[in-house]
Amino acid sequence: MDKHETGSAILSNEERTRHERRRFLQVAGGSAAAVGGLSLLAACGGDSSPTPSPSPTPTPTSSPTPTPTPTFSQAEIDVLNFALNVAYIEAHFYWQAAVGTAPQGVSFGTTPGAVTGGRQVAFTDAILQQNARELALDCAAHISVLRSFLGAAAIDQPAINIDGGATGAFTKAAQAAGIVAAGATFDPYAGDDNFLLSAFLLTDVVPTAYKGAITTLVYTTLIDAAAGLHGVKSYHAGLLRSTIYAKGASNASLRTNAGLISDARDSLDGTSDLDQGVTNTDATISNIVATDGNGLIYSRTPQQVLNILYLNKAAVTSGGFLPAGANGNVKTSAAN
Repeated sequence: MDKHETGSAILSNEERTRHERRRFLQVAGGSAAAVGGLSLLAACGGDSSPTPSPSPTPTPTSSPTPTPTPTFSQAEIDVLNFALNVAYIEAHFYWQAAVGTAPQGVSFGTTPGAVTGGRQVAFTDAILQQNARELALDCAAHISVLRSFLGAAAIDQPAINIDGGATGAFTKAAQAAGIVAAGATFDPYAGDDNFLLSAFLLTDVVPTAYKGAITTLVYTTLIDAAAGLHGVKSYHAGLLRSTIYAKGASNASLRTNAGLISDARDSLDGTSDLDQGVTNTDATISNIVATDGNGLIYSRTPQQVLNILYLNKAAVTSGGFLPAGANGNVKTSAAN
């Protein structure tokens, strides 16, 4: 799809998603061989159509002058490609956790970077497993939507690290947050709690990234799509925060560790104390939505998001979840 095509082609994803959700259950519930062979977003075959009856030759009419299609600015392309970097990371993490495979039926570009780490979580909470599957579907769909808008300008998938080994990005993040000691590892796929904290680490950042990005867009269809993506990511973050808070009633370490992750993100993205955990100073009130005094969520620049993804508060071009850096023109994190 050309990058200048407008919303009708993009919005067709909504109808396709209904088919995706049904097919995802086949992927998630089948054997390993079946999982490898199924394509989540593969097009569904159409019904056979009878040969149409001949129609009278229509009388030619003059064609209206076509309306020129708006051209995306380079700044808009850069923002969409930055969002695509994030979508690649999230999709791989949730697909691995949910079904143990890379995202199915989506393109990662002509020469995608390698993905290190990832395996299926042995969930004990069936509802959480269902949530993970839903998030996996949404994140894969976001790759397709962003690539459809960008067309030939879409970046290839960067090299991604979603590992929990000694050199894994999740281990480094957990060490920096104080969840595990120096030299210890943190496996995001080891169970429900580790999955939740890892998902919170990544996905809680994304609504703030989209809020910051929307203000840079001019083309109306892009603004509408970005607002839709922002809404979905806010739902995802709220779901994870709610689950951590609820499970934390009987497992206090979940709430505590979410607070440690929040503090670690805050230490990376600048001097302002904006990031928040899931608890309130008043124990009778939860903190499911991280808002300011006006009840609004805050924004992050792409550079601040890179500080978190690179796990580095300095101005650098790689590290953490993106070991070879982000693809596209937005590559350098902020100097904090």
